[in-house]
Amino acid sequence: MTYHLAQINAAPMLAPLDSPQLRDFVDGLVRINHLAEQSPGFVWRLVGDGGDATDIRLTDDADLLINMSVWENMDVLYAFTYNTEHVEFFRRRREWFAKWERPSPVMWWIPEGELPTLQDARERIDHMEQHGPTPFAFNFKKRFSVSEMLEYTAKQST
Repeated sequence: MTYHLAQINAAPMLAPLDSPQLRDFVDGLVRINHLAEQSPGFVWRLVGDGGDATDIRLTDDADLLINMSVWENMDVLYAFTYNTEHVEFFRRRREWFAKWERPSPVMWWIPEGELPTLQDARERIDHMEQHGPTPFAFNFKKRFSVSEMLEYTAKQST
């Protein structure tokens, strides 16, 4: 079976989406989302009614923005995140967002053809918050392979 990498990133906005403070962020969303969709290894991204995920909430916190996507593997997600124009958005994140006190980003392996749900994301965030990075939920700093995930989940089910 082939697996893909799901990821969620969450952060509280420092100001409303329609504020001057977030204008550059909002103005760049279409461009950055298009860049992601055209990037090698991109599979899927969470999209709400407005063509992005700004209207989708992970929690009852109206200021918490998320993005969730699926990639063929860790290398292609890393390349998009740090080796494209996206890195400029990443560098400016503190202008627009406060640090979320929970784990973010959080990544996990899913079978090819499946899509992650918000409930999946909440479970992975909760798990990483409670246990740190494991093969069930991890990040760029502490990565796990598909085989490590399969071994981990097999041990958890016995």
